[in-house]
Amino acid sequence: MKDLKPAEIVSELDKYIIGQDQAKRSVAIALRNRWRRRQVPEPLRDEIAPKNIILIGPTGVGKTEIARRLSRMSDSPFFKVEASKFTEVGYVGRDVESMVRDLVELTVNTVRAEAQERVQEKAWRVAEERMLDLLLPKADRPRPEGAADGGLEVVSAPAETTSSTREKLRKMLQAGKLDSRYVDLDVADRSMPMVEIFSNVGMEEMGINFKDMLGPLMPKNTRRRKIKVPEAMKTLAAEEAQNLVDMDQVIRDAIAKVEQAGIIFLDEIDKIAGNGKGHGPDVSREGVQRDLLPIVEGSTVTTKYGPVKTDHILFIASGAFHAIKPSDLIPELQGRFPIRVTLDALDRKDFYRILTEPQNALLLQYIALLKTDGVEVEFSDDAVEKVAEIAEEVNVRTENIGARRLHTLMERLLEDVLFDAPDGCQPHLTVDAAYVADKLKAIKDDEDLSRYIL
Repeated sequence: MKDLKPAEIVSELDKYIIGQDQAKRSVAIALRNRWRRRQVPEPLRDEIAPKNIILIGPTGVGKTEIARRLSRMSDSPFFKVEASKFTEVGYVGRDVESMVRDLVELTVNTVRAEAQERVQEKAWRVAEERMLDLLLPKADRPRPEGAADGGLEVVSAPAETTSSTREKLRKMLQAGKLDSRYVDLDVADRSMPMVEIFSNVGMEEMGINFKDMLGPLMPKNTRRRKIKVPEAMKTLAAEEAQNLVDMDQVIRDAIAKVEQAGIIFLDEIDKIAGNGKGHGPDVSREGVQRDLLPIVEGSTVTTKYGPVKTDHILFIASGAFHAIKPSDLIPELQGRFPIRVTLDALDRKDFYRILTEPQNALLLQYIALLKTDGVEVEFSDDAVEKVAEIAEEVNVRTENIGARRLHTLMERLLEDVLFDAPDGCQPHLTVDAAYVADKLKAIKDDEDLSRYIL
């Protein structure tokens, strides 16, 4: 993180997301502040609380994409969850604390994978020795006294001969000359039944992890497979890497990483805001907000890996807030999200830039897809402008779903080409404004049809 300055974070986000400069600045500052906090003296470090962010804007303007790209860019533990999945404690549904447990689980897996990568070279060397043991015929053992041998004398192979043969085999193995040979290998049988337990309380709270508890009681199922040497080497190396990793240290590192640099993205937070029109308790709204309060403010969550503090986890919430306002959230929860950023609705210019500028621009995707069938597609500038114009028009007339409208329009625009491309009927296609108008005219003009199709 020390190499990622806020301006560089924004610059990286600009490669994939058009506009929304204020939102990019806010998340860049928040990300940099995580690194800054870790540099301050120890007594003050615990006093600096993360400034949680709430992103407000219509669907399809880039809220989730900002969070997704942010997680890929930083080395921070990241977990995205929809707030609408949770219900109040006491009702059947997901407990809000489960998002912290899921974040810890993801981080443990990531840290373990990194640790296994670091010992990969050593694991490969050990796997090589095991492979040579499989490839070498076992040295003959002396006959037990009194055993019948049919008059044949059993002679042990000299150690020098075995050592010489082993080194020859090692060179052949490293040169890839044994890749076509098969070996018999005992591999773990993964086809064990999956038992899912549903409860309104996380089973970790009860100190029970059924998978770990039943593991020692169930026999280790292995089966012998005849596989080629390269695949067997990978299997053996993976086993050795697992054995070389200190899981206790992995868990300690993962929990520290979650507590100091974790990020949780709470999507659709507006879905748990009450509108005040209902009567009685609403288990999917206000109760969930109250359950969220201690997690966002800072508390200790029990997980199967041990207690995890949420005091310094950064929460980024987002919501469209179409029918309700951010002020409809309970005041206590509003106070836990001090930074509010409003994202702008997309217009024609934004649609044009989305189609052409990002590294994963929609036009580039379709050009690459059709190229696999040998069809060269060119989009003229006026065609792109026409698509952007129709996207804006349909968004205004029907539902405003932001940039997602472009996916639907492009699929309708190129439907015939995508269908006929494998037959090689049209090796080259130039899409101009007239082509766009012709393909999308019927849907654009018929408002009732566009409501159902677009």
